[in-house]
Amino acid sequence: MRRGSAGREPAGLRTSGAARAGQYLALLAYLVFLALPFLWLLSTAFKPARELGSLHPTWIPEQPTLDNFRQAFDEQPLLQAAANSLIAAVSAALIAVVIATPMAYVMARHRGRLATAATGWVVVSQAFPFVLVIIPLFLVLKNLHLINTLWGLILVYVVWSLPFALWMLAGYVRAVPAELEEAAAVDGAGRVRTLVSVVTPLLAPGIVATALFAFITAWNEFFFALVLLKTPEKQTLPVVLTHFLGAEGVADLGPLAAAAFLATLPSLVLFAFIQRRITGGMTAGAVRG
Repeated sequence: MRRGSAGREPAGLRTSGAARAGQYLALLAYLVFLALPFLWLLSTAFKPARELGSLHPTWIPEQPTLDNFRQAFDEQPLLQAAANSLIAAVSAALIAVVIATPMAYVMARHRGRLATAATGWVVVSQAFPFVLVIIPLFLVLKNLHLINTLWGLILVYVVWSLPFALWMLAGYVRAVPAELEEAAAVDGAGRVRTLVSVVTPLLAPGIVATALFAFITAWNEFFFALVLLKTPEKQTLPVVLTHFLGAEGVADLGPLAAAAFLATLPSLVLFAFIQRRITGGMTAGAVRG
């Protein structure tokens, strides 16, 4: 009896193994679901016009070509649009991090009405749809003479990315031991010096992750750029991609896929770089909050 029971695998372990296998299968299915559009975009970008019009499309191009990339650069000012997107995204990310770092420190260290109100603003602001704020936002920027300017767009991106930046950095601040700040106070350091000399260096991974997330958000943003920027020379890359659609809504599929593939690469590379840091920041905020 003992030998038989010892050779048997416990039911709990069998159930746990089956649940884990199911989780891996679900994760694999989700990854395939996310990867299929990108793989199809990549395949389309390298297909010649003859294969794009085929009634029997294939995943792998039979005769790969770079003509779609050359045509995309010839038809639209992609480099200028990419430069505009880069200026807007980098500026918005840097400004958002500079503003959010001291605010996140206050939210994490001082429990009071201000911190509660700020937390409530973070939560509520994420529920606002773009179309709800675009008209008053347009009127405000018009009065400030910031319509059709990159600085107006940067201002919008900073305001829009601040709530998430605050929430994310507050999680990193809570992960910093308060004893370090107490030791700095004993040495005579004030709040500002403690934040700059003690807390901020320890927040470096969180600051980098937050800045890169704000960059990716601004780089991919389309709606605000479409409404606020009218001059073709000032339009960002997501807006310029819509120019590959004809007057009747017919897409120039090959060049569009090539340009979209190039526009997607920076986001993929940066997100692959920061995804572990983002997860760590969210976990820290959840555990210590």
